[in-house]
Amino acid sequence: MEINREKYIKDIKRIVVKIGTSTLTHSTGLLNLNRIESIVRQIADANNKGIEVALVTSGAIGAGMGKLGLKTRPKTIPEKQAAAAVGQGVLLHMYEKIFSEYGKTAAQILLTKEDILNRKRFLNARNTFFTLFNQGVIPIINENDAIAVDEIKFGDNDTLSAMVTSLVEADLLILLSDIEGLYDSNPKENKEAKLISHVSDISDSIKEAAGGAGSSFGTGGMITKISAAEIAVKAGSSMVIVNGAAKNIISQVLECKDVGTFFEAYKHPLQGRKCWLSYNTLIKGKIEVDDGAAEAIVKHRKSLLPAGILSIDGVFEKGDIVSIVNVEGSELARGITNYNSPDIDLIKGDQTSNIEDKLHYKTYDEVVHANNLVIL
Repeated sequence: MEINREKYIKDIKRIVVKIGTSTLTHSTGLLNLNRIESIVRQIADANNKGIEVALVTSGAIGAGMGKLGLKTRPKTIPEKQAAAAVGQGVLLHMYEKIFSEYGKTAAQILLTKEDILNRKRFLNARNTFFTLFNQGVIPIINENDAIAVDEIKFGDNDTLSAMVTSLVEADLLILLSDIEGLYDSNPKENKEAKLISHVSDISDSIKEAAGGAGSSFGTGGMITKISAAEIAVKAGSSMVIVNGAAKNIISQVLECKDVGTFFEAYKHPLQGRKCWLSYNTLIKGKIEVDDGAAEAIVKHRKSLLPAGILSIDGVFEKGDIVSIVNVEGSELARGITNYNSPDIDLIKGDQTSNIEDKLHYKTYDEVVHANNLVIL
């Protein structure tokens, strides 16, 4: 499907660029200095055009491997943390040096999942980013791999970059990879594989096309990029996957060239709070609802009332995020609960008018208000 990318790119004001480990390093694990210099130059040039840029970079562990003389990627968590602790300083020093040569100031921001998934810290991070943008600074972001075990064991910077894209309300996310984009099958196994130029809907067939492991020094594959695309487009941002080794590839993207795979932003994106809810994984419990409540929530975008609740699972407090599931156990929605789990257990299946009699207080008619619900 052909699309006029200029419609999505010509007026952009803010972008996020994500550089993968395979783009940043040679096969030895050592930094590819020519590649880094080229990417930084293109980012500086985009910034000179008035585009605000945030850079999400992988490579801390890879850079640490080079500094420590390691030939293969560490396998244990402590070894990975040590390599990341050494490599992060190497990586930042390199970025600062090259950005300064182009008259740009860079700032380091190390994030963990909790910084994104905790609403208060999420909002604090937004304020920091916006202040840096206002002062002409280019934020350089990475996961805090030296401390956050989960980020090394389960995380990937594709997802992080999409979350940052949502957080800073960027117009476009550029994923620099070691492949030209998304193919209809694995090009490493099928020589007839065709590049998919445009994706307007992330369907099951698109997810099936995504596959294959990443490089020996990275943690992500194409499937993580598709997951990142889902987060970005829901937030109203477009995304493009391109080969980071291609000459002037960021400039080509910003000039609306037909390169890589372009994911079209949702025409009706989720509002900020609901977008945050949709990818928040700090689920504290589950609420099972009957068929009537399921239909009311999904089809009619109604609030969840006590009458439709069949059971609860987990221990949670008022203000926690809960998963709402149907009788088959499929997740329908996520939302912020107005009552804690013991109180919901007391009022489940009952009418709203009876809440005060059961609990001896009533703050809300709704267990989860529609404004605090996101349909999945």
